[in-house]
Amino acid sequence: MVERRLSLKYLTQTLYQEGQRPIVPLMGYPGLQLTKTTVKQNQFNHIVQFQSLSKLYDRFRPDAMFFLMDLSVEASALGLPVRFPLDETPSVEHHPVEKVEDLDQFRNIDILGDGRVLVYLETLRHMKKAFPCPVGVFTIGPLTLAGLLMGASELALKSILDPKLFQEVLQFSHRVILRYMEALYREGADMIMVLEPTAVIFGPNQFRNDLSPYYRQLVGLFHEAEIILHICGNTTPLLKEMEDSTVAGLSLDSVVDMAQAAQILKPTTMLIGNVSPIDMLSEKPEVIYQETFDLLEATKDFPLFVLSTGCDLPQDVPMENIEAFFQAGRNWKKEERATEKASSF
Repeated sequence: MVERRLSLKYLTQTLYQEGQRPIVPLMGYPGLQLTKTTVKQNQFNHIVQFQSLSKLYDRFRPDAMFFLMDLSVEASALGLPVRFPLDETPSVEHHPVEKVEDLDQFRNIDILGDGRVLVYLETLRHMKKAFPCPVGVFTIGPLTLAGLLMGASELALKSILDPKLFQEVLQFSHRVILRYMEALYREGADMIMVLEPTAVIFGPNQFRNDLSPYYRQLVGLFHEAEIILHICGNTTPLLKEMEDSTVAGLSLDSVVDMAQAAQILKPTTMLIGNVSPIDMLSEKPEVIYQETFDLLEATKDFPLFVLSTGCDLPQDVPMENIEAFFQAGRNWKKEERATEKASSF
């Protein structure tokens, strides 16, 4: 077991006192440009993935680093039919659960015996040894894994029409994720980001009743790691419920107004985000610089703000745009905000 465990929250507090912000983009796949490797090679080979992450780290020196985001790891470890293109993210092709009995085929599977799960555990081991910064991992959320088992639309329908089946699938999914998280935690993950894109379909009451208890349990079980919750889409109506689940931080999509979010959240919650990955892919470096600088200005008074991206960066994001993102983050300083904008690009 790795004993060293670092705190992103402590780093954020320290930098805030110095008028700066930690810079932690959700990047991993752009490293494939530097190693000239495919998505599939990185998701099936821990040495290849670590090399891609290492080259990114060496080039940009972020204040924390996550391994590759992959929403199919737990599903494929259960044996769900997953399509693995050479250079695209995997996708689940069939959702086999229609009734409670359909879960029986998965109950005796230990996902820690799966080859791809072992790839990510090995990648984490390499990162903990090599990177001097906080190291983060991703897991799927229980609702989203339940959606892969049943289909997201069917899951939403069953949450109303067949709540017993809904709860059974949700509880099963949570147990699967716990098994994976326990292994990541043992290997010393400093941060565990729970990816729950399906939760955006819930209203505040359903989120509070059906999901928050699971997140609270994760926080209690893995108390030495920082649990971060990421939900895609406009989560503004859910911010208080997300925060009340007691997670250490919220990673928010680029469609969320971060200045507004900063007004809603407590100053003890980490606010993480949220430069647009689409802009990072398609805009010019000077636009990215200005967008990043403006985001820092909009959140300048929120104590626990972490400069990041609204979601995972696509593999084809130009390196010049990542450079602009980091440059803006390092040039900005609270109370000493220069008129210098994007003239260097």
